[in-house]
Amino acid sequence: MSAFPPQRIGPITRTDIVRYAGAGGDFNPIHHDEAFARAAGSDGVFAMGLLSGGIVAARLARWAGPENVASYRVRFTGQVWPGDELLLTGDVDGVAVTLQARRGDDVVVRAWATLRRPA
Repeated sequence: MSAFPPQRIGPITRTDIVRYAGAGGDFNPIHHDEAFARAAGSDGVFAMGLLSGGIVAARLARWAGPENVASYRVRFTGQVWPGDELLLTGDVDGVAVTLQARRGDDVVVRAWATLRRPA
């Protein structure tokens, strides 16, 4: 087993969130309207889970080569807020990759991938 090369992500910006909303068609106002987000009980706007998961997938593909990623699963375990900086770490065991994106001590994304061949 070896370590996935640690990578810093961010800071995540409101612009990142709005761009992803346009690209992904997720116009839920909880992600871009501060007043709406607070009225819904949130501390403010936050990134879509798929934005965070997509960033992790892109970093994986950049490292392993996009043609080498056979499967990818992701779980969102915490909110990602504007201004957050994440640290992506993980383990590689042959073709199995396990990743975690952390904001400080909090894991906000967990991901699992299978590669076509060891990277």
